[in-house]
Amino acid sequence: MKKLIIAFGLALSFTAPAFAFSQAECEAKAVSKDGKPIYGAAKEASIKKCLGDAKPNDCEAKAVSKDGKPLYGAAKAASIKKCKGEK
Repeated sequence: MKKLIIAFGLALSFTAPAFAFSQAECEAKAVSKDGKPIYGAAKEASIKKCLGDAKPNDCEAKAVSKDGKPLYGAAKAASIKKCKGEK
């Protein structure tokens, strides 16, 4: 059943790219190059990209440490507050 959903999502992505996809269609479209479903953060990123919600100037996306790792807790809140104040 899962393969059928994935196949349907891929077929739909090639036949109707002009309209926005729904959550279920984007989940079905989240597959790797070899056709296997992806999981975790990669799946979430793929779904976000499919839905068009990825914003390059998003303050939460900018809340990362010097090492490039995401911030948590008070550090993340302070970073987001500073980012929103600069806009």
